[in-house]
Amino acid sequence: MSVASTNQTRLTESMKNLYQADQQVKFLHLQAEVETLLVQLQALKQQRLTAAGVREDN
Repeated sequence: MSVASTNQTRLTESMKNLYQADQQVKFLHLQAEVETLLVQLQALKQQRLTAAGVREDN
């Protein structure tokens, strides 16, 4: 393998790793946002049930 080819391979691998890290960060942020929205949804559901005079044990 030539020096240029080796350097290109290293550059490609570095870019791939950076891309994967960026995608992982985006995924983790989305996952945290989904979890936050789920908690908010469950709280709203509980408030509505409480306002309606029904208690949920879940």
